[in-house]
Amino acid sequence: MLKEEEWQEKEEEWLEKEEEWHEKEEETETEGEYVFGEYEITSSPNDFNILTLYNFLESGVVKIPSFQRNFVWDINRASKLIESLIIGLPIPQIFLYEESRNKFLVIDGQQRLMSIYYFMKQRFPKKEKRTELGNIFDKEGKIPDEILEDSEYFRPFKLKLPDSPEKPNKLKNLTYDTLGDFKTGFDLRTVRNMIIKQNQPANDNSSIYEIFNRLNSGGLNLSPQEIRSSINHSRFDDMLKRINLDERWRRIIGQPNPDSRLKDVEILLRGFAMLYKSEVYKAPMVKFLNTFATNAQKFDDDKVLYSEKIFYSFLTSCEKLEPAVFCTHNGKFNISIYEAIFTVTCKPHLQDMSLIEHFIDDELILELKGNQEFIQATNSATASKENVLLRLKIAEEILGLKGRE
Repeated sequence: MLKEEEWQEKEEEWLEKEEEWHEKEEETETEGEYVFGEYEITSSPNDFNILTLYNFLESGVVKIPSFQRNFVWDINRASKLIESLIIGLPIPQIFLYEESRNKFLVIDGQQRLMSIYYFMKQRFPKKEKRTELGNIFDKEGKIPDEILEDSEYFRPFKLKLPDSPEKPNKLKNLTYDTLGDFKTGFDLRTVRNMIIKQNQPANDNSSIYEIFNRLNSGGLNLSPQEIRSSINHSRFDDMLKRINLDERWRRIIGQPNPDSRLKDVEILLRGFAMLYKSEVYKAPMVKFLNTFATNAQKFDDDKVLYSEKIFYSFLTSCEKLEPAVFCTHNGKFNISIYEAIFTVTCKPHLQDMSLIEHFIDDELILELKGNQEFIQATNSATASKENVLLRLKIAEEILGLKGRE
């Protein structure tokens, strides 16, 4: 083990270069990754009333995607939406993706639908509980009554609306049950829903990525991982979100709390994608990860469980490493270094589904990070096939072969 002062001295040697690595990683990940295909898509408008949309959500016919962003509207914005519906003002249409018969995924309109859902439940979610509530909703398909009634999670949903200069707003502080004469009109108010179905390519839902991004181009674009977690929801995806909460991983990545845009989950996905499929990797990285996430939906329980166990054994193997081993001096996590170390450390164990039982040598990691070929492969075109495979090859030569001697 290197002493703390030796680490500091060594760190100065590659600190400036490592900062450049991180910046290049951010810049080059999107270079050349825009690939468009041609699709045969049908779209049909449907006007569903509010009560029908609520029942669709309750029954699971319409599924809210499992964005970590979850429900983000405050009660003022949600109340204005409900007011618009009550008084007959139009609201933006909702886009639904038809996965199969009577099974739809919300492409655009999550916040509107959840505002309606919570209003009719007469409960408004507390901000600090929304990530947990999102996980519950995704798992159960709805919010169980005992959670809805729990004051730790919710407060009453009373319409919070401003008064006009002339007179008070007669809808202010009303709940769904106290709407009175407005209730029937609200229940029967129709909302335009655009149903989208991809016909070609068959057995491929790739068009939904383009639809998500383009519908959200007017505001905060969804991250690629938010989209993957939505349309490729699986036991494997649940596992990624579970291991993302591990305190040892949070220390490695240098962030105490999960990223709201799922960037940390994407790092985990990328590590497993390289572990299982590096031999078939080709750019662009986004497409490679999309394909892997889709295929991971078919992982059986044993493979998901093994993936979780080997990740935890990897965390154990890192316990004697210094905190800065995967990061720059200002705490920025370097994906390329993590990806290479994780892949070559775990790879030898896949065939017999064994776990890692040794500690990673910090001196070998310093040797890897000081290797000029590795630096060059991490300094430009980081997602190119040549550089991705070269980094893994060098890491295997240094960490794999030497680490097992």
